[in-house]
Amino acid sequence: MKNIDQIYINGEFVKPNGTERFELVNPTTRESFGSVTLGDEQDARRAIAAAKAASASFARSTVQERKDILQRLSDSILERIDELAEANILEYGAPRMASVGRVKLAAGNLIDSMEALENFEFIKYIGKAKVVAEPVGVIGIITPWNASYSQITAKLGAAIAAGCTVVIKPSELSALQTQLLTECIHSAGVPAGVINVVNGLGTTVGAEFTRNSDVAMINFTGSTRVGKEIRRATVDSMKRVTLELGGKSPNIVLDDADFTKAIPAAVRSCFSNNGQACVAGTRLFVPEHRLEEVKRLARETVESIKVGLPSEADTVLGPQVTHKQYLQVQHYIKAGIKEGAELVIGGEGHPDGLEQGYFVKPTVFANVTEEMTIAKEEIFGPVLSILTYKTEEEAINMANNTDYGLGAYISTANLEKANELASRIQAGVVLINGAGFEMKAPFGGFKHSGIGREYGVYGLEDCLEIKTITGFDLKM
Repeated sequence: MKNIDQIYINGEFVKPNGTERFELVNPTTRESFGSVTLGDEQDARRAIAAAKAASASFARSTVQERKDILQRLSDSILERIDELAEANILEYGAPRMASVGRVKLAAGNLIDSMEALENFEFIKYIGKAKVVAEPVGVIGIITPWNASYSQITAKLGAAIAAGCTVVIKPSELSALQTQLLTECIHSAGVPAGVINVVNGLGTTVGAEFTRNSDVAMINFTGSTRVGKEIRRATVDSMKRVTLELGGKSPNIVLDDADFTKAIPAAVRSCFSNNGQACVAGTRLFVPEHRLEEVKRLARETVESIKVGLPSEADTVLGPQVTHKQYLQVQHYIKAGIKEGAELVIGGEGHPDGLEQGYFVKPTVFANVTEEMTIAKEEIFGPVLSILTYKTEEEAINMANNTDYGLGAYISTANLEKANELASRIQAGVVLINGAGFEMKAPFGGFKHSGIGREYGVYGLEDCLEIKTITGFDLKM
């Protein structure tokens, strides 16, 4: 059994004041493999105090010193890549074929921040003014369970590059992954107090981050509901907030696209990260007259995807992270059936032979209408909704008919048309013809999908305050 009973404050692993224990459950087997002691408000205040004490000196650190820290952090993660990947498989249910890539992405985030820092201009001259970019101060980082390593390092990398100290509240569901990552941080020789990590609940540790006046900024990834709560809670202290929230991303396939490529890619995009990805293309828009072809290709794709034990090399789709998440996906599948959507493949319950874990049947619905629950709400599981359109104008209007605006996907043989449609879609990231994400480019959402941007130079800029100085060269 793996029992985690320490938090990380001021460069040391220490016993938390909190005493509540949270059971860690393997989603593949539903078996407990350990527990974590959760910190409380007092632990959060200790961590914030350590970050504040370290802030003044770290804000004056040189660019080279911060680059060295980022390089050491990245190297430290890569040194334990196998162990970190195994924790991702055990605790989250990530398929083995994806787990190593996720650790590499976490290490790469830190290098991307280092490269963004390398040529960043902290001082600019505009007219008669000197404009100076300064660290915002202590940043409270709150991360989700579906991408623990990469979310922590993306936010941490930007903060370190900017010269900010941090307090991190990871998801309690990622306690083992957090422990290993924190050990990597410790072995990288980061100055005491610069990085502090407190396991705990959002209602205790997270709430203290949002209301504490010594925290200058909150950087949060998670649900839109919680993001709104955080924004409300930070009003009195006038904190800066960066919020990367939920999504209901459209995937538009035009009539001239190669459907034998575009439809399988759309299905796999929706099911990425076990279907638990905020940027997944969960609404597939296709020409009405080609619906039968789309249904056939989607069914064949799902049948080719192995749902199974994440430890096996050829597994593509693993379990949902918790029983609660499993039940949520079941709720939406039932809603789709009840509201009259056509079940193409999948449905309620477990896949055959996988009743022991939180596995769900990868599910595709067709003849979905915009009014249906499955077309409007974020499911966060492997459930794809196929909607049809008669004209490209109708497709764009339907794609934008959502409170969300995180990602979008387009497939077409006409690149001019693709770029024209991309300019009209209300989303922070648009991927054309199967293109991947550029992790140095800004990431974030429109509308209810968030505020601010992360990654690369844009993530660095979000962690800075801008000061204008005039008379800097004026003698008395």
